[in-house]
Amino acid sequence: MGIKFPWASNSVARVIEHTDAKTFDAFVREAVSDKVSLLATDEHTSYTNLWKDYNHDFVRHSAGQYVNGAVHTQTIDGFWSLLKRGIMGSFHKVSRKYLPLYVAEFEFRYNNRNNPDIFGAAIARC
Repeated sequence: MGIKFPWASNSVARVIEHTDAKTFDAFVREAVSDKVSLLATDEHTSYTNLWKDYNHDFVRHSAGQYVNGAVHTQTIDGFWSLLKRGIMGSFHKVSRKYLPLYVAEFEFRYNNRNNPDIFGAAIARC
């Protein structure tokens, strides 16, 4: 059994077909607790309805803003960076058909990055 570190943030990642507000809203509501103290995103217009149910704030990357007090997207940007480097450096090409499996693998790796028994955690799921 793996060790869970309370200070390590977890990511939930999925491949989505559309980047419209309805799709983003459904994904966020599925993945994020309504008890979260702050939901930080970038300025993508599909996030605009989240303020209704979340303490939502955002950074404006288009204006060169990457941090605004406690609001930043560095954690999720780091996750996507690891996924992209993994694909470019190890796998080289990923088909649309198998992309969800690669995303799930890197989600697991990221969420277990501080687990000293990551191998044990991986085979426990078999």
